[in-house]
Amino acid sequence: MVRVTQILGAALVAGLATLGGAAFAQGGNVDAGAKVFKKCKGCHQVGKGAEHRIGPHLNGLFGRKAATYEEFNYSKGFQRIGGGGLVWHAESLDAFLENPRAMVSRTRMSFPGLKKAEDRANLIAYLRQFSDNPADIPEADPTAQGVDHDLDPAILALKGDPEYGQYLSGECTTCHQSAGGDDGIPSIVLWPEEDFVLAMHAYKSKHRIHPVMQMIAGRLGDEEIAALAAYFATLEE
Repeated sequence: MVRVTQILGAALVAGLATLGGAAFAQGGNVDAGAKVFKKCKGCHQVGKGAEHRIGPHLNGLFGRKAATYEEFNYSKGFQRIGGGGLVWHAESLDAFLENPRAMVSRTRMSFPGLKKAEDRANLIAYLRQFSDNPADIPEADPTAQGVDHDLDPAILALKGDPEYGQYLSGECTTCHQSAGGDDGIPSIVLWPEEDFVLAMHAYKSKHRIHPVMQMIAGRLGDEEIAALAAYFATLEE
């Protein structure tokens, strides 16, 4: 099985240049790429002090084998492609950014991709700053920060019971897939607990606009939200 995965991975890497119909064109505008990165920052951080959140941080991305941060819990799709030998370079990033699910099946990412080659080139130029010779490149402040966050620290400190969360999860999994997939509805599997709690309380306080989620969150108490966060944070695919 390992050998098959390696062969498939090698074939994928060899075909990356044609996945989007053309090889990656070098270039890109860093400032424009910073604006494109706003589409990514809900899940990823990059720059000084960046941390793993819903997605891994993107410092040191170029030249890194896919799915190799030991402290981050990757989806099985990314584990397979990393085991197959995919390394992030401009060409592989360009193909991935155009259509993430064409490259990595069953990824938890809800991001549909960037169809404009110019946007991809600009984003790649922006991310490139945070890989080669970082000591010579001024690093930016973290680009992803908590939103809607005036929540009582005591609520964030609550330790949820995952078994209770499983009991409560039926209403969630009528829409969100417990396997971590995404068919038009973002995955909530393996979110950091704090991110889950913040999101639910943002719906509850109506800082996030979604009538169904506002209704569901409004019926949940602090302990119930903490329990759901604990359950989905550790749910295996």
